[in-house]
Amino acid sequence: MSELKLALEVPRWTWQCYTRHLGLVVGLSLIASAQRLVVVNWTGEIDPALATASEVVVVAARVLLVVLVWRIAMAGRTMRSGREFVRRHWGSLLWQVVFLGAAFAVFEVVAEHLVSALLPPSARQTYLAVLLFVKNPTVIGLTFVWMIGVIRQVFSAEVTSDRPAVPRR
Repeated sequence: MSELKLALEVPRWTWQCYTRHLGLVVGLSLIASAQRLVVVNWTGEIDPALATASEVVVVAARVLLVVLVWRIAMAGRTMRSGREFVRRHWGSLLWQVVFLGAAFAVFEVVAEHLVSALLPPSARQTYLAVLLFVKNPTVIGLTFVWMIGVIRQVFSAEVTSDRPAVPRR
């Protein structure tokens, strides 16, 4: 199997997982979206303690998202050492870096920095607030699922039925 083809299995799985569990990913990501929209758009009007508390809520929502997607990703799988995968398929992992680097270039550098710089200063804060609102359930949520997909590919294998059963006591 070519390294590119193997690498493409991760975004394919990511998209299937993301769409199958859209409510979960988008629902938890909307917590960060709402927080970013308010805090970024009305920075000077939000009490710093409230802004900090809202960041803690965002972190908790993201940790919960990662834990739940991890459980979904690892259902029916067993953990294994990733050394053999890395040794044999380092090219596939290099492709993952290329894919994620391209996504970063488009959604962070272009969308967040270059487009923002083209806007009049009075529109930049609102643009950033809306952009972050949209990015959280889409780009950021998808990236979390993608990273779990990479770990899933490297460090896990499907549980097969031909394994000897562990005797029960």
